[in-house]
Amino acid sequence: MSSAEVTAAAKPADAPEHCPGTASESAGKASACAGCPNQQICATGPKGPDPSIALVKEKLREVRNKVLVLSGKGGVGKSTVTALLSRAMAQHNPDRNFGVLDIDICGPSQPRVLGVLGEQVHQSGSGWSPVYIEDNLSLMSIGFLLGSPDDAIIWRGPKKNGMIRQFLTEVDWGQLDYLVLDTPPGTSDEHLSAATFLKETDGRWGAVLVTTPQEVALLDVRKEITFCKKMAIPVVGVVENMSVFVCPKCTAESDIFPAKTGGAERMCADMEVRYLGKLPLDPRLAKCCDEGKDFLAEHAGSPTVTALKGIVARVQEFFEA
Repeated sequence: MSSAEVTAAAKPADAPEHCPGTASESAGKASACAGCPNQQICATGPKGPDPSIALVKEKLREVRNKVLVLSGKGGVGKSTVTALLSRAMAQHNPDRNFGVLDIDICGPSQPRVLGVLGEQVHQSGSGWSPVYIEDNLSLMSIGFLLGSPDDAIIWRGPKKNGMIRQFLTEVDWGQLDYLVLDTPPGTSDEHLSAATFLKETDGRWGAVLVTTPQEVALLDVRKEITFCKKMAIPVVGVVENMSVFVCPKCTAESDIFPAKTGGAERMCADMEVRYLGKLPLDPRLAKCCDEGKDFLAEHAGSPTVTALKGIVARVQEFFEA
């Protein structure tokens, strides 16, 4: 990576136009830094590339593919899609290994969704051992480190970033074919940290974006796509979650979130990213997530499971083409 590329990658998202970058010797001291909210941090922080980047690269050398599940909007079902994707891939490929990393530091949902709430993480000489959901599917989340599920994480950005760094450098994942990262909504600290670390690792990586059909969600997902392009994050594609409600009794369809502007498919065409497909809203899925049950096994005939198979195939096609 050239010095110019390092500087560009080190620029904060809210930096002024001529920001020298946090790795520069003039960080926080150049004329362009005047008035920047990050000026004091840049002026006093360590210079040069983050040494943790090389450590993450070494620790993840046996992880072939990394999948970031993103969305600019909260409440669109990122955690649900993360759980569905990882479970489906693990079940369809029993000879492969899969991991889930929950980097939603303030709202960790995966321990409950994947049915391992209350489990504890064990530490050995090789690092933290993730909790196993199935023989070939493991999970790491800050939820395992809390004294109670009701405990609040009240941290500023640097401490969140440090936790993500620990997850990427101190968890003993072993050999993985896919590591799926569940993220919080937005384009902030957690996303910047993950992107900065993962872009230097071996193997392939990319982002699956999740939205719902209505314009209020699409507005923020467009921002997330722009974020990915600015940060050079490969976009695997977009999943439209909760596209229609399918009645479990009569299978009649209803538009709960009307796609008045064309939904995710139109947005993908406009922004030149791949449309991965739509997942119908099934109330039994919400119940399974609350109870930590495997929706794929409990309701194999659901239209949501049928649609998921096509989405999983397209995601794996991206990574294994």
